[in-house]
Amino acid sequence: MRGLCLLLCLLRSRLRWITRRHRFPGVAQVFRITRQRTDHTTGKQETHTWVGVTDLAAHQARPAQIAVLPRGHWHIENRLHWVRDVTYAEDRSQVRTGTAPRTMATLRNLAISALRLAGATNIAQALRHTARNATRALTLLGIPTPPAQTRL
Repeated sequence: MRGLCLLLCLLRSRLRWITRRHRFPGVAQVFRITRQRTDHTTGKQETHTWVGVTDLAAHQARPAQIAVLPRGHWHIENRLHWVRDVTYAEDRSQVRTGTAPRTMATLRNLAISALRLAGATNIAQALRHTARNATRALTLLGIPTPPAQTRL
């Protein structure tokens, strides 16, 4: 704990320089979190350093509270961005001009959110299920569809 407090004291001394030099007017704290991980399949060890700024004052966000911030980030990364990257192959998308990339990302987020609100836990499986019938997507979004007609 002493090392973390010492680190925070050093970072606080740099706070004025950061707010002046980089023009982050609302910054109250600067922090650095270093984590080590070992890949158990290869035995390779990695060290990752995460640097951040927050507008929360020291009495609003203590070191222990700041230490869990990256977990919230990774929760979002795993729940949304990973699904977009893997399920929609977003990194391989060839939509690159104008506002089209942002529009496509928004539509993908809408689909993922609608499926999650409907209770889907496996987005790829839910997309396959929805794709089998054109009216399922409309029903999912609350758009009424005409009843199925029977053939005579």
